[in-house]
Amino acid sequence: MDEAETSNIFYVPTSSLPSITPPDSYDPFRSQPVPLIIDNGSSNLRFGFSTFASPHSSSNVIAKYKERKFNQSLLLFGDAIDTESGAKSQGKTPWEGDVLLNFDAMENALDYAFVRLGIDAEGIEHPVLMTERLCSPLHSRALTSELMFEQYSVPSLTYCVDSVMSFYHNNKPTSGSTFGADGLVVSFNTASTSVIPILNGKGVLSHAKRIPWGTQQSTEYLLKLIQLKYSSFPTRVTSAQASWMLHNFCSFATDYPAVLRSLKIPADMRAAERIIQFPFAIPVVEEKTEEELTRIAEKRKEQGKKLQELAAKSRMEKLAKKENDLQYLTNLKEGKSENKREWTHNLQVEGFDDEAALDETIKKLEVDVKRARKKDPDGQDDVIEEPSFPLIDVPDADLDEEGIKEKKKQKLMKAGFDARARARREKEKEREEKEAEERREEEERENNFDDWAARLRREQEAIMNKIKERGRRKAALSDRKSAAAQARMKNIASLAADERVSKKKRKAGAEDMFGADDEDWQIYRKLNAAAVSSDEEEEFNQLRIIESKLLMHDPTFTAQHTHASITSQRSALISAFRPQYEEGDIEGSARIHLNTERWRVCETYFSPGMAGVDSAGLGEVLQSILARFSEAEKARLVKNVFITGGPSQFPGLPERLHGTLRPILPPEMHLGDIVRAADPSLDAWKGMASFANTDEFHQVGVTAEEYQEWGGERIKRWWGGNCNSVV
Repeated sequence: MDEAETSNIFYVPTSSLPSITPPDSYDPFRSQPVPLIIDNGSSNLRFGFSTFASPHSSSNVIAKYKERKFNQSLLLFGDAIDTESGAKSQGKTPWEGDVLLNFDAMENALDYAFVRLGIDAEGIEHPVLMTERLCSPLHSRALTSELMFEQYSVPSLTYCVDSVMSFYHNNKPTSGSTFGADGLVVSFNTASTSVIPILNGKGVLSHAKRIPWGTQQSTEYLLKLIQLKYSSFPTRVTSAQASWMLHNFCSFATDYPAVLRSLKIPADMRAAERIIQFPFAIPVVEEKTEEELTRIAEKRKEQGKKLQELAAKSRMEKLAKKENDLQYLTNLKEGKSENKREWTHNLQVEGFDDEAALDETIKKLEVDVKRARKKDPDGQDDVIEEPSFPLIDVPDADLDEEGIKEKKKQKLMKAGFDARARARREKEKEREEKEAEERREEEERENNFDDWAARLRREQEAIMNKIKERGRRKAALSDRKSAAAQARMKNIASLAADERVSKKKRKAGAEDMFGADDEDWQIYRKLNAAAVSSDEEEEFNQLRIIESKLLMHDPTFTAQHTHASITSQRSALISAFRPQYEEGDIEGSARIHLNTERWRVCETYFSPGMAGVDSAGLGEVLQSILARFSEAEKARLVKNVFITGGPSQFPGLPERLHGTLRPILPPEMHLGDIVRAADPSLDAWKGMASFANTDEFHQVGVTAEEYQEWGGERIKRWWGGNCNSVV
């Protein structure tokens, strides 16, 4: 492993148990109308009094879990869920996507918040400023108001939009002046991304838009990409780990296609990747002494030798049987009777329908015997003395019944002996031809080495092309719409067609001649492309022989030029995209290489269609919103483009937004700097706390009496709240 790769390795953090924090003291706030600020986010619940410098924060998730050791029912909230492994699967949030629906979980979350603040009164005696989503459904607001007024008896309740309050905190007016800032707010939330234009300090919510893509969808998309890339990863990648990778390694690309083009160079992709090391366990290997290893090796060697002897014995027995069968059938054919009926009867007794079936069986046996002899190891055969067969020339009339049986036995033995003798002669002839061919090749190599090496390389290339074409055909057959698959179906249909020979043709002597030519049997190879034929095996053997000669004599031909090396080599770009580790590398197999995913996930904010979401991207939404304003109003908006929310901290987002807005604006219109919130996670709560300490806050809240009169859906119109169902 090189130094550059080592510097790019990051380890997945391990979760630590949460510490027990005692509740705050409520005494400083008892009987004091200090506003209570609640930022009810999809991921985190932030709460505290408006005089706090920073809020309490915890994960907005609850789990009802029954502890088995003491058989007690537990209600866990936030980070406490991590203490019980069985509770993680039962956790749920008050939110379903971007809508507040689970009010049982909402009530439990608020109970935790009030207990954490130390509130021990019968009700909540503080006015509450609480966030809600942009264009929140009236049903969710009504149930939330019912919970706050009737369960907790709050004196007044005010709803606001979190992104507007974050904008307020970063553009706070001077003391004594009213809030009148202009800007275009882009808020990146857990389950959505919203764009809100603000003029004269008031959100123009009738022109605001929201796209259904947020941090949650980005995390799921990254997790799917990892699962697709590492389908057999040894460790389960959780959503929490994917979220950690999203926030630490993903970024926005100013020009996404240009980034992809740059990553086409393997070295650049390797430089841009981030390696995530997951936990792994090194298997314990039992060490053996040298004596044990030697004993095991000897035992394996003996077992292998026995298997080779058994295989050779079985092969020789099969060869002898086939030779005897071949000799017997050859003698049967040579002793063909002139009487046709008697000859047909003899064939039927031997199990043949006609003479053609006998010829086919003889031909098949000859091929099998010849192939088996080729597979025998070369070597000098032992000189075997010819046995005597005294009864063969004795007439049957001079022999009794036992003598006739012995004569038949000697005939079969002599036939087998003659067949083996012919085999030895053929083997000797083949050995001589092989030696002569080797001498000619050696002379050619010594006299003209370049031509010899070029010829062998051409033969190697021709065989590799055949193998490659065969593999391409097999791959094409898997696609039923390919030309090869359709040709295969035509062959099957033609073989299955019932085309009987007509009576007229039968009288004329016409008959089915399929099989008379050896090429006819190639149809079955075309039908069954997956089967390994003898020709393929022979081609591989021939290829190995050629490559061994080139490796031995040609210094320019290395192991990298062999067929095995070429087929095993992977594309350099694919290797950089997903490096392969050795089979026994446990540490390497527990690594995830993030390269293109680092920019691809963030690009979905501008092109949700990449992830299968039918929605406009952020650039189209910005263009649509700005088109609704006059040129003067548009110029005021784009002077102050404000981004907030967790993903606003991703690198490259200001540059990407600037590159998106600049082409859709007139050339002479000034585009201000893209401003990121000072603290994207807490600025909404801090803005709410700052506003709650002003006199204006007491004028925009709905009191308990107004709730009883209007119902839970109605709110007062003000610059930081929603515009639906206002009075």
